[in-house]
Amino acid sequence: MLGAIAGDIIGSVYETRRRRIKRTDFPLFGPESTFTDDTVLTIATAEAILGDGDYAAAYRRLGRAWPHAGYGAGFRRWLASEDPRPYGSWGNGSAMRVSPVGWAFDDEDTVLTEARRSAAVTHDHPEGIKGAQAVAVAVFAARHGADKQTLRGDIARRFGYDLDRTTAAIRPTYRFDSSCQGSVPQAFICVLESTDYESAVRLAVSLGGDSDTLACIAGAVAEALYGPLPAPIVAETVRRLPPPFLNALDAFQARVRR
Repeated sequence: MLGAIAGDIIGSVYETRRRRIKRTDFPLFGPESTFTDDTVLTIATAEAILGDGDYAAAYRRLGRAWPHAGYGAGFRRWLASEDPRPYGSWGNGSAMRVSPVGWAFDDEDTVLTEARRSAAVTHDHPEGIKGAQAVAVAVFAARHGADKQTLRGDIARRFGYDLDRTTAAIRPTYRFDSSCQGSVPQAFICVLESTDYESAVRLAVSLGGDSDTLACIAGAVAEALYGPLPAPIVAETVRRLPPPFLNALDAFQARVRR
């Protein structure tokens, strides 16, 4: 799960229109690098898994505790509602927060079920659910030893994503796209072209789109594929996280190691 959070922090600087970039040679961390809603809700997913499994309650609890993390308009309304209901979103919020599901459960059917549950409390559109399930299954498969070619074939077949493109072909015309269907396949392609965790995240940011979420998703899958993050990236990431997030990370990692 740290791979998703590090990707979010790395991509956070390059999300706004005036800072989006189309290259891979950029500083990974700077004074303004910070966690966003992607991290808050990834932590919330982990806390729900560690607790009673109530994803909606965890998202509302942490979302209200960190109200200025950059949530989308629909999610902000959901947080503020006294009677919160799913709102048919196909946004990539369901995909960026789901990686703990791929780590926490030990069979694919449960991963698919829990990914759907985590998405459906807000993002109950079929594309929102599909995006969450695709990311969770990719994390699950990668941590169980699937290589990149296996991931490419399985994710493309199961979820209908076109993963035969390249980042070089995508990059020139790609624009900010916060939909699952317009960002999840692109994040996967970055992982498939990568050689390690860092290159996956750099490729994701270099598309010049929703950089924090692209890097969050790519980072989540890359961590499961390549193993523990490089120590300098871990150090820069954890020093930007508040104690409650670090405590949740420690508790979740203890569960995963059991």
